[in-house]
Amino acid sequence: MSKAQFDDFNVNAVGDATDEELEVVEKERNDIRDFIKTLSGTDIKSGGWFEKLIAHGLNSYTEKATWQYFQDKYKGVPADAIVDQRIKMAARYAAIEGGLSATAYTGAIVATIGSLGGASPLTVPAAVVTVMVDVAFITQLQLRLAHDIAVLYRVPLDLSDPADLWKLIRVAFTIKGGEFIREGLIKAVPAFLRPVLKSFFSGSVLAVLKGLPFVGKYLLQRNIIKIGIPLVGIPLAVLLNHYTTLLAGRHAQAVFRNEARVIELAENLSKRSQHPPLMLWVAWLVITADNKIADDEALLIRHLVSAVHDHHQVVDEDLARLVEVDPEDVWRRVQAENGDLSDILEMAEVVANVDGAMNTKEKAIIAELKDRCGRA
Repeated sequence: MSKAQFDDFNVNAVGDATDEELEVVEKERNDIRDFIKTLSGTDIKSGGWFEKLIAHGLNSYTEKATWQYFQDKYKGVPADAIVDQRIKMAARYAAIEGGLSATAYTGAIVATIGSLGGASPLTVPAAVVTVMVDVAFITQLQLRLAHDIAVLYRVPLDLSDPADLWKLIRVAFTIKGGEFIREGLIKAVPAFLRPVLKSFFSGSVLAVLKGLPFVGKYLLQRNIIKIGIPLVGIPLAVLLNHYTTLLAGRHAQAVFRNEARVIELAENLSKRSQHPPLMLWVAWLVITADNKIADDEALLIRHLVSAVHDHHQVVDEDLARLVEVDPEDVWRRVQAENGDLSDILEMAEVVANVDGAMNTKEKAIIAELKDRCGRA
């Protein structure tokens, strides 16, 4: 992207906004601004603003944005098409908001962010409110987008469960293994700005962020670069808001669509199975064949156990207590069954391929199973 194209991006994203789009964005910004004004300087410094934002902007939203809500709103439309449109819409809103917020960014605001430690713990300086409206708007937008995508693919999320909430946060902000996506952001901006960004990231302007909790630090770091580089603030804010939201949406789509695929596999395997208890033992034998458990394999066995319970009222306590599977024990279970075991063989092949092509050890298990099913 050239300098001219970079400037045009801002014009196209903000200047072409419809009255309806501007109204939606301004309404959310006003709501966020009122929320920010309830925070203290301590909330900002400690990262507590993030937890409070979740309570403010996510809990009530999820009560409305249910699967039935989207079914009524988009009757008969496949989930993939709805997800694609919502990602594009969110990225559009993010770009518009970036342009609106960046008009207020000045060098004085950067200085205020850096000196927040000297501010009263009971107050938030007006300049910090300006920055936090932008940060909180994008944070809330991307959390809601990830939630919507999970709902549309019918992936169950219980946000009262800390594990599910953390999962949503990781997906929404593309947090993986405690790493930031700084390099991804640098690659997203035009080539002529990359040296400036790299220099900025290695400078002292971000030193104030070291005391913030992980998520708060990450989110503020991602946004602070939009206000710290002179002359390119507005186009950069538009570009990064648009890009990070698009990236978050595509990442959420990949994660939750894949999980929906695995859930669907588990449901179908359970419904077709004529030997539910045996199916679980053979599935676990295949999964552990290479002494590694991939994420998709762990997801599949979890949903397979749940589906077997729902469809066949089977709960295998021996399997639940199992530490290390003994292949001979599984083969004895296969031998004890009578009749056609083709459903077991079909299931095993599906399980072996759930995380990609079969490896050598999985192929060996499948070959042994095929032989024993034939003898049965």
